Amino acid sequence: MSAMSEPISRRRTALLVVLLTGQAMASMDTSIAAVAAPAIRADLAGPPALAQLVLAGYTLAFAVLVVTGARLGARHGAARVFLVGLAGFTVASLACGLAPGPGSLVAARVLQGATGALMVPQVLALIQARFTGTARTRAIGAYSMILALGVAAGQVLGGLLVTLDLGGLAWRAAFLVNVPVGLLLLPLGRRVLGPPPAGTRREALDPPGVLLLSAAMLALVVPLVLGRDLGWPRWSLPAVAAAGAVGLGLFLRYEDRLARRGGAPLLDVTVLRLPGVAAGLLAAGVVMGCYAGFLFTLTLRLQDGLGLSALAAGLAFLPYAAGFALCGLAVPRLPRRVRDALPVAGPPGLAVVVLAVALLSPDGWPWLVGSGLLLVGGAAHAAAFSPLVARLAGAVPVTAAAAFSALVSTGTLLAAVLGVATLGALYLSPAPAAAPAATAALLLSGALAAHQS
Repeated sequence: MSAMSEPISRRRTALLVVLLTGQAMASMDTSIAAVAAPAIRADLAGPPALAQLVLAGYTLAFAVLVVTGARLGARHGAARVFLVGLAGFTVASLACGLAPGPGSLVAARVLQGATGALMVPQVLALIQARFTGTARTRAIGAYSMILALGVAAGQVLGGLLVTLDLGGLAWRAAFLVNVPVGLLLLPLGRRVLGPPPAGTRREALDPPGVLLLSAAMLALVVPLVLGRDLGWPRWSLPAVAAAGAVGLGLFLRYEDRLARRGGAPLLDVTVLRLPGVAAGLLAAGVVMGCYAGFLFTLTLRLQDGLGLSALAAGLAFLPYAAGFALCGLAVPRLPRRVRDALPVAGPPGLAVVVLAVALLSPDGWPWLVGSGLLLVGGAAHAAAFSPLVARLAGAVPVTAAAAFSALVSTGTLLAAVLGVATLGALYLSPAPAAAPAATAALLLSGALAAHQS
């Protein structure tokens, strides 16, 4: 019995490594590009908006297509679509690293986002399908860690690669680093993922749903990501975003009606009716949005306010990552009653850390005290996020795993964009102290949503 279980355990470990490495590549690529953006603009001599387009091309393509990617996984097999997305992401990374000019780089970034949208939704869906019991709880904890800390890890890696200037590649190394990783993962992934299950349903893709969702997501994300940098009038930003929110509501209503008529909706919205799922996704989104806003504003303070380099600013977040990892590893070993309480206790703890960090000396970064606070903040973030996602995943049937994965991916992405846009705008306003105060208030509302879930 043990001789048979050992290969199964090793196969599951290899499977998890492949899935989480693919997730990490996609999660880190936004912040890697952000760190490399000044070097890109200087080298390619592009227009002032080049840096924004390099970042936004990836984010927009990912946001628009991630739900469609989840549906393609449910239709053709999550394993197959994951490998297609991984191969495309690797090729797109190579195209980014070899881009001869601004136009080709932006196009390659759009391709990266589109292929990432194929790959990422399959990760959680495959974890739910291939893992059970304690193994699933631990796998989702590791997934949550990668999802939450990919941005911070990308800052460190991007700063390191640009600073080292390996082989004179400068910013290009920040994209080319994905290529050998992808080439290693592809054969390993084919081996451990196996063929798609027999009897996979080949339902229609729901083109009206794809168009409606794509238009709504573009209207939501474009003004937040590009509007300010492209000089849009202030009134236009909330107006277009509100139109996007209305479009998203129309999409959900259309999908619900299609399902009631016996059709094949792009997104199985019945997942949102399961007990606690809607409130839990809201709580997870609030935590991720506040984290993204906190990361963005603290990075601005460390680099622009205190004069730290991009690499030093990235290294300052390592204690946060360590706190998240330590708490994430400990959570599956805790009693069920304690795990269920953590999503409510975590957000207030992170709120206290955000406020305390804002009060630190304005003349320099106190590495010892600041690192201690960020260590606690990372642990509070893990307590608020990881057990909540694990609990929600356990409440969702395997048949709805793709839809749940799409909701998690889309919700956390939108929350991060909203967090950076709103909290960043507060930090850059004449009253920057409003940013940590608003972050703390939002985190308390996230604790309330977690309690309701």
